[in-house]
Amino acid sequence: MNRINKKLKEDKKLLSIYFSAGYPQVNDTATIIENLEKSGVDMIEIGLPFSDPLADGPTIQASSTQALKNGMTSELLFDQLKDIRKTVSIPLIIMGYFNPMLQYGVEDFCKKCEAIGIDGLIIPDLPVDVYHEDYKHIFEKYGLINVFLITPQTSDERIRYIDSVSNGFIYMVSSASVTGSSSGFGDEQTSYFKRIANMNLKNPQIVGFGISNHETFTQATQYAKGAIIGSAFIKHLTKDGVDTIGSFSDMILKGR
Repeated sequence: MNRINKKLKEDKKLLSIYFSAGYPQVNDTATIIENLEKSGVDMIEIGLPFSDPLADGPTIQASSTQALKNGMTSELLFDQLKDIRKTVSIPLIIMGYFNPMLQYGVEDFCKKCEAIGIDGLIIPDLPVDVYHEDYKHIFEKYGLINVFLITPQTSDERIRYIDSVSNGFIYMVSSASVTGSSSGFGDEQTSYFKRIANMNLKNPQIVGFGISNHETFTQATQYAKGAIIGSAFIKHLTKDGVDTIGSFSDMILKGR
């Protein structure tokens, strides 16, 4: 069974952390992953930097831009992670845009992911229909889970279709905005979380966008299996550095 599926079966609310590979320094990637696992994080989304992001707010854009300036590439990321499974056991997901994957070669990219122990991919600009028709068999061949995003504007029909072709979790975007652009959830978002929960989908949902502290983590996970934090973690890395990751996780999970 894929590590993501095993993790989703655990009787707890899950904390997933996103960061840009190659930031702050180009060779920080593996150290950040190891420190995140030690600090109690459940899953990690490793951002593959891209020059023309769709959904990234200014914080993640800035970290991706710096990572690209640092020299981060798909090939370098794979090299940095080649021994990661010697020290890390939690699920690892690569999140990025389809262009670098296409340039690398979709099958070659997936094959490399399997070889180093990546469990899944999140590709916001790969339409679910295109994935289902052209790439699903490749992902499955290499044991990779593809995670799709839904938003408050996604129709129930579309959500059910995404649920039918998914085999891990659904990334529930909390609002129609870019990352890092909101703090706290209002009645509109709470009703959206309730609506999705009441659909009784076969795949659990993990909420992303707008989660930055213990309060918003608790709000986001009231109706969902877990929550994803990106911008707030990158701000912490920028300000306090790679060696202080444990204090960030404690703040999110324990409110201290």
